[in-house]
Amino acid sequence: MIIGLTGSIASGKSTVSNMLKEMGFPIIDADIVARVVVEKGTSTLEMIKETFGPVVVHEDGALNREALGEIIFSNPSKRKQLNDIIHPAIRAEMLAQKEHLVQQNHPVIIMDIPLLFESRLQSFVDKILVVTVTEQTQLERLMARNGFTHEEAKLRIQSQLPLSVKEEGADAVIYNNGSIEETEQQLKKIIAIWEQEN
Repeated sequence: MIIGLTGSIASGKSTVSNMLKEMGFPIIDADIVARVVVEKGTSTLEMIKETFGPVVVHEDGALNREALGEIIFSNPSKRKQLNDIIHPAIRAEMLAQKEHLVQQNHPVIIMDIPLLFESRLQSFVDKILVVTVTEQTQLERLMARNGFTHEEAKLRIQSQLPLSVKEEGADAVIYNNGSIEETEQQLKKIIAIWEQEN
């Protein structure tokens, strides 16, 4: 059973991901994969260099994220070019990791994909678990965590698909407004039900 774990900024997805890790489930983390595919010497990094020029690579051969960020930040067409290079590489690497874990006979595999719905990766997983919070909680947590103003936090939240939309696409939802213990109880209950069904 492949479980897709997703949420939105400051919804507590990472907390739930860590709980799943502690429960012993293997996790394929899209954010980590996104860093791996552009490491020194990868074909993906080579394609980025060919597309955006040598300025995006440091002398030691590592990706210069700042330089690349400046190029794509205010230019949607350049950002699309970058995504067209990176996204297929991320997908291929995630599927390769999934295959590897399937061959090792793991009964449950977690794919932690922040942009599961935005990237339309529902077909990668059997079940979708969404971690959600009220908009107010999300705002407060984001402001506290990142030192954002109310406006900055609101903009970040609005740049993502609304949590209500993600909840509709979920097989199960964890409401992360309360304590860590309450979140963990919800998680264990959902996993137990899914494992029985499987």
